[in-house]
Amino acid sequence: MTAVTNARIWAISWPFILSNVTVPVLGAVDTAVVGQLGQAAPIGAVGLGAVVLASFYWVFSFLRMGTGGLAAQAHGAGDRAERDATLYRALLIAGTAGSVIVLAQAGIMALAFRVAPASAEVEGMARDYLSIRIWGAPATIALYAVNGWLIALERARAVLVLQLWINGLNAVLDIWFVLGLGWSVQGVATASLLAEWTGLLFGLWLCRDAFGRAFAVAMTRLRDSAALRRMVSVNSAILLRTVLLQGAFTGFIFLSAGLGDLPLAINQVLMQFLAITAYALDGFATAAETLVGQAVGAREGHEIDRAADLSMRWGAGGSIAMAALFWVAGPLFIDLMTTAPDVREGARLYLPWIIAAPVIGVASWIYDGIFIGATLTRAMLKVVALSVALFVLLLLLLTGPLGNHGLWAALMAMNASRGLAGAWFWRAARPGLTASPA
Repeated sequence: MTAVTNARIWAISWPFILSNVTVPVLGAVDTAVVGQLGQAAPIGAVGLGAVVLASFYWVFSFLRMGTGGLAAQAHGAGDRAERDATLYRALLIAGTAGSVIVLAQAGIMALAFRVAPASAEVEGMARDYLSIRIWGAPATIALYAVNGWLIALERARAVLVLQLWINGLNAVLDIWFVLGLGWSVQGVATASLLAEWTGLLFGLWLCRDAFGRAFAVAMTRLRDSAALRRMVSVNSAILLRTVLLQGAFTGFIFLSAGLGDLPLAINQVLMQFLAITAYALDGFATAAETLVGQAVGAREGHEIDRAADLSMRWGAGGSIAMAALFWVAGPLFIDLMTTAPDVREGARLYLPWIIAAPVIGVASWIYDGIFIGATLTRAMLKVVALSVALFVLLLLLLTGPLGNHGLWAALMAMNASRGLAGAWFWRAARPGLTASPA
């Protein structure tokens, strides 16, 4: 186990911060390209189709975190065969899941348009979009596994290059297919499909070490019952944790809608600030995941503590920088996102919540990375369950008398409690990570 240093934390973090920035940028490019057609229907169709697919793909995002934690520990322990077998198992799950989604596409579309009905024109275009893009399901889900494995090996720059390839190619093909060839919504879908599959091929090439001389040995580990049980345990806890968090944020939006159109619009604008914060600070959480995982695998207690401590310090510094940015430039960002005077005025009123959000929430995000690296995913699930329960209680108590401020207070309390509970569970579980096996 190489010593954990500030330089290693930063070397892992900055490529992820940059690669995360490309995610919202691609969504903006998709929207801008179809927006040049001068019609509302294509914009709505692309947005609706993308949300439908993201909802299904999101279920399998546990492959990124679970693969990263398990592979990092195997890497830290010097167990190359298990490190590579972890990738093989994840790819098998991804291929199976993606194939099921492709085969079930008729049912998926029927369900999607029942839950989110649209005009006949938008639905028709969205169906065209989905019928093309859904064939990329195996590649998209497999990329979760590829990214997790690369993260485990500290190959942050490889992840950045892979993300730039996928999103860059997607953007270029968007422009060519839609504006050059006039393929409209089908052009956007085809661009994404090609970017996803070429991205998977590139990603597998970046993981070529896993298919080298140790391939035969790693294949013998593929059906290891203990490793399979551990993988199921780790990933199922991550999945449940993500469902709880997604439910909390969805509830926040639904309750915003119940307060009226203006609070909903205000909160939708301000939630973009939270998304930016999460994308930016996730780089430090990823560093914690990688280095804590390797240190746990190597059973190096000092390096476990140092990885957790330094990641938290970098995250704290980043959160203060984000808070300062929102304090200084928040009003400008609001004006860039909306031209409606009442939404601008309302968003400024609630901006202090957003300024405080990075500092309040940073511990919760970094502890996620720490728990994933240590594969303490059941503890992470307990943290989120307690915090979401507090969120629901505060919604019942505060929304009535405080309105939209009550919503934001409950959300901030949930993030703060995730940090506090994370610290408590980590302190309790940490000694067991280096204890001698029974």
